[in-house]
Amino acid sequence: MPDEPPLAGRTLSTSYLQPISWVISLGLLVGLLGWWQRSLFSSFSRDIAEWVLQQLEWLRHIQSSQPLGAVLLGFAFYVVVTGLSLPGALLMTLAFGWLFGFWKGLIVVSFASTTGAFFAFLSSRYLFRKRFERLLGDRLRTFQEAIHREGAYYLFSLRLIPVVPFFVVNVALGLTAIPAHTYWWVSQLGMLPATAVYVYAGTSLPGLEDLKNPSVTKILSPQLLLALVLLGLFPLVLKKLFSRMTPPV
Repeated sequence: MPDEPPLAGRTLSTSYLQPISWVISLGLLVGLLGWWQRSLFSSFSRDIAEWVLQQLEWLRHIQSSQPLGAVLLGFAFYVVVTGLSLPGALLMTLAFGWLFGFWKGLIVVSFASTTGAFFAFLSSRYLFRKRFERLLGDRLRTFQEAIHREGAYYLFSLRLIPVVPFFVVNVALGLTAIPAHTYWWVSQLGMLPATAVYVYAGTSLPGLEDLKNPSVTKILSPQLLLALVLLGLFPLVLKKLFSRMTPPV
């Protein structure tokens, strides 16, 4: 029986991880600054953004009288947006941090984003397989070969370092042989660090209205900058830990 490649030799030790891990914190910070500086509505239509903000305002009113109902409705709302790959997930993540606080917001966003991704994954695998196979074409082979070679570690690296769009990961992985339950828990774990940072950023907002008139100075703080740096260094630290845990061959 051939020796299985060591854990650190799979996805987390691939050559692109180390340089990305050093620049990702800077990239996240620059992206966050640019996103808030240019305008909230640069990445999706103004109509959708206004609609999302209206629903969030509605949730705020519900929370005052029905806190649990607001959480459940917010969860369902987030699942729909992410499951259908609608624009506005980042806006909602920030808003949920402000609306529910860090820990409750983190739980809601973490499980809702994974649930939405899982629905998209299942839709790709069982409902729209032929259509997405034609859409992805030869690019699908890259995902299939990587999953065959590296398994769940490949998905984990994609979730941890979001170099591939959220929607593409959901669709493409649905067309691979990765088990559904593995897709769930790896996605849950891999998206958690970034989710925590953005929920924390939302807690720094003075009010929901600030999402309509974004300002970098309203959300940036020394704690948030530190969180971004730690998020960027996390893949490198994880790689080193796996390397130490792997016995020498």
